[in-house]
Parts: sequence; C-alpha cells; structure tokens
Amino acid sequence: MGITTELRINDRIRIPQVRVIGPDGEQVGILSTKDALEMAEENDLDLVEVAPTADPPVCRIMDYGKYKYEQAVKQREARKKQSHVVVKEMKMRPKIDRHDYETKKGHVVRFLNDGAKVKITIMFRGREMVHPEIGKRLLDQIAEELQEIAKVENMPKLDGRNMTMVLGPIKEPGKPQAAPKPSAPPRKRESRAAQAPKKAVAEPVEEDEDEAEVEAENATPRPIRVTRAEGG
Repeated sequence: MGITTELRINDRIRIPQVRVIGPDGEQVGILSTKDALEMAEENDLDLVEVAPTADPPVCRIMDYGKYKYEQAVKQREARKKQSHVVVKEMKMRPKIDRHDYETKKGHVVRFLNDGAKVKITIMFRGREMVHPEIGKRLLDQIAEELQEIAKVENMPKLDGRNMTMVLGPIKEPGKPQAAPKPSAPPRKRESRAAQAPKKAVAEPVEEDEDEAEVEAENATPRPIRVTRAEGG
C-alpha cells in the first residue's frame, strides 16, 4: 500500500466518509469521517489518509509520529546501500611518449584499485584525425596490459576529435590462503649401541637323522685282523 509524502491526518481529512483500516491492519469498513476520528482518538492514535485517490479514500489508524520516524530510518538505510559509482578520466595524446604513458597508466591502475571506473580519452589535434587507428591501438594496448584488474565496459569509440574507452574494475572474491604444510617431525638420534653393527651369531646346524643313518650304512667296515697263535 503506497503512502505519499504529503499525508492528510485527523482534522485535515474533510471528506464525508472513508474506508478505515484498524490499528492492527484489520479491515473496519466504510465509516463517516467523524466516526473514524472518534475511533482513532479512543485508541490514542491518528487517522491517516493513505490512499486519497481511492473511492472512498482509505484511512488508517496509526501512530503517525512513529510512522514518520520509521520511514526516515528506512530512507537512511536505503541511501547507505546505494552504490556510488565514481568515474575518473585520464586523457592522453595519440603520440604519447613512453614515460608519460607509464605514469598515466599507473594513475589508471590506482583508480581501478580504489574501485572507480576510468574513462580514457585519446585527444586528436589537427591532422592526427587522419589516423584514428593510432588512438585505437593505444586503447587496445591499455586494455590488454590491464586485463588482470580491469574489464572494458565501453569499447573504444570516436566522439568528435576524441576517442574514448571506459574500464571497470574486476572484483574477484577473496581466495582463502592455503594452509601451510606441516613440517616434518625431527629425526631422533639413535644411541651408539643402536648404531653399532650387530655381530652375527652362528646358529647350530641340526643334522638330519635319516642322513646320519644312511651314512652309517654306507660306511666301509674295517677288516678284522686275526692273529694265529704258534704252538710249542
């Protein structure tokens, strides 16, 4: 429901009857203006004409002072949220020398980093108008060199003796920094006993019983020497 800035309230409402909206937003209906004023007074509130062009006009019972305060707060908040776009201008000649070019480009970078748009103007004089492509190449060069921080919002165009181009800042979302890699834990120094080479310990070799029996069977028996006793 639209409420105009110039509102008629209470005794300023001179029409015979109005459609009334109650303090809580309820529809009361069509009443005489006198009865509507009495209802507002009973609630210690104001009768405010909110839709004067309706038939009959619509009035609401409300605290008009509180309403004006709330509207003022809303307007202030709305103004704060409005983005104020700043446009800076940088002028150059088509035959600008390198030093001046770098200086002016530095100013453009600073403007862009501050969030402003930059209008770059190439000014032609005399017979320089015969070669507008020189200014076009200069603008293209600036756009290419600043492409990481700026975007071309208005392409180069010739306007009388000037050629203009508008650059806007590129707003990139902040990237979270990568967490540092954890450092490797320090190596523990081993004791001398641990560093000393261990002596090899010979393990006893167990002889297989089957192999021992085979060797015993294959062993060559020694001949028995018999000594004959000589008789007397």
